[in-house]
Amino acid sequence: HATSPAVIREILQLRRAWHWGARKLHELLAEAHPGEPMPAIPTIHRILVRHGRVRRRRRSQVRAHPGQPQTPITGPNVVWSVDFKGQFKLGNGRYCYPLTIQDAYSRYLLACDGLKGPLLQPTQQVFRRLFRTYGLPERIRSDNGQPFASCALGRLSQLSVWWLRLGIRPQLIEPASPHQNGRHERMHKDLKAEATRPAASSFGAQQRRFDHFRRTFNEVRPHEALHQRRPAALYTPSDRPYLPQLQPITYPEHFEIRRVSTNGGIRWQKRWVNVSHILATLPVGLEPLASGTWNVFFGPVHLGWLDERDYRIHDHRGRLKREHHLSPIR
Repeated sequence: HATSPAVIREILQLRRAWHWGARKLHELLAEAHPGEPMPAIPTIHRILVRHGRVRRRRRSQVRAHPGQPQTPITGPNVVWSVDFKGQFKLGNGRYCYPLTIQDAYSRYLLACDGLKGPLLQPTQQVFRRLFRTYGLPERIRSDNGQPFASCALGRLSQLSVWWLRLGIRPQLIEPASPHQNGRHERMHKDLKAEATRPAASSFGAQQRRFDHFRRTFNEVRPHEALHQRRPAALYTPSDRPYLPQLQPITYPEHFEIRRVSTNGGIRWQKRWVNVSHILATLPVGLEPLASGTWNVFFGPVHLGWLDERDYRIHDHRGRLKREHHLSPIR
């Protein structure tokens, strides 16, 4: 019952001509030879694989997640939350991406800026303005989208590395779990209804609407969750001043320290170990965990486990089960 060499040649010729998959090639064969038995779709696919005409799909790498944020929100500036409200089209046809930043304790809306996209530089400029005005929070909570996170080790991004070097701990909600940032999402509902419907004609006009919404939200609108008080009555700036000079990353004395090269790796026992290009020129700390296994940190963020059996850093859960659990670096 093997497929005849003539049919195999025809399948390969069709593949060269059209670059289509097994389903479409099966349909072409059936049309070219009506009433004749043709190979099944899985058989055609195996023929393509056997002759090197199908490339294996590369699986997208899914990084481990630290889990649901558990930080108790006990006062202003303990946690700031940040998100991009879904983009919408202005009257001039341009898309606007509202960046919103809120103090989680007081609900005080620190910023609502219409940007041209979820890009690093404009987002960083907004945070610099807020840090100069209100000081530094302890943590910033966000979802897993750009520019707040990436698929690198520890889900670090250039923005979150900058936060860490300022002494701010990034905090991610779990994927597809907007309820973990529920108070921020509730604010977005009001923002959409009151400031984007209908949309303004330009970025300038839309920003004036955002500014009006922010003043009303902070100073006029009573909040039921705050016992009908206003966020402006509860919020106070942070006592941690913003210093543009970035802090050095330090580790305990018993850590081995390696500086990440510009190509994103470190040297470990004369072997090259990939870390992340996002951490290029910055030091990572390695703490011995067990024989041939090291915990890898960037500041307080646990990146994963370096296994000397394959000289790779593993971050997925369950790959390396250990009895010892390390407390986070303070």
